[in-house]
Amino acid sequence: MATYTHVIIFSLLGGLFSLVGAVVFLRSKKSADKLAKYATPFAAGALLAAVFLDLLKEGLEESSVNTVMIAALSGILVFFLAERLLHWFHHHHQHENSDPSKSLIIVGDTIHNALDGVAIAAAFLVSVPTGIVTTIAVAAHEIPQEIGDFGLLLKKGMPRRKVLWVNVFSALATTAAAIITFALGSANRLPIGLLLGLSAGFLLYIALSDVIPEIHESASKKHILDWQPILLILGVVVVGLSINLSHRYIDAGHNHGNTHQVEGDGHSHEHADELHDDHEAELQPSEPPKVCPMIYPPPPGC
Repeated sequence: MATYTHVIIFSLLGGLFSLVGAVVFLRSKKSADKLAKYATPFAAGALLAAVFLDLLKEGLEESSVNTVMIAALSGILVFFLAERLLHWFHHHHQHENSDPSKSLIIVGDTIHNALDGVAIAAAFLVSVPTGIVTTIAVAAHEIPQEIGDFGLLLKKGMPRRKVLWVNVFSALATTAAAIITFALGSANRLPIGLLLGLSAGFLLYIALSDVIPEIHESASKKHILDWQPILLILGVVVVGLSINLSHRYIDAGHNHGNTHQVEGDGHSHEHADELHDDHEAELQPSEPPKVCPMIYPPPPGC
């Protein structure tokens, strides 16, 4: 069973791991661009595998089909409307002297990270393996996204040190949202199936509207099949195997421990019952010996 320790550690990993791309960007923009090219298709495959092989599957075991599917659709619409609002705000304030796009990039990245935290916490509410797999998918897609945001902020004239600290604090939104979601879910205030469907919608929207279009834009015009589709399929395979192995071994270890505990409790109860029966037998008074009259023929039982 997942605890707050799991949620805090893995949400920090999911949020701060994305800063790997930012650090690489500071050292070499060329290396960062190459990392983003490799990470983007892999992230798309990882997200799709996490959604269809784990989150939706677990959600359907927790709630009805209608609940999970409506929640997934709602997750897609919420993410779409959030992006739409940010684009509208950017266009509406372009005429102002101050450039609002830097603030919009930071706000958009923070909202994005917070929704990632919701997805991670919802997954941990089901099981530790589901939470780990979701964290892997989140971390994979965050690397190319953070490289893009980092480059945009530097292009807008923000100092490198400030950009790095802004990204660190923005990444902490993942942990904050994860803790709040896990607290509400643990208190049974939020249906787990609904949360999983919502999280699946978030990640599915990211994969289909943000990540895969980037793959098409950077695709080679000379070759029908290049390394990007291979990396996308590799992302599906790696996360699919991670789902299978983590559920098999982590869940098996947890269930094995529970079985031993149940067996131990059963033996303890049996031993206690035997002692109780022996104690009752000792306390029960013995019957006095039967006295037979000296007559012939003797009565029955003498």
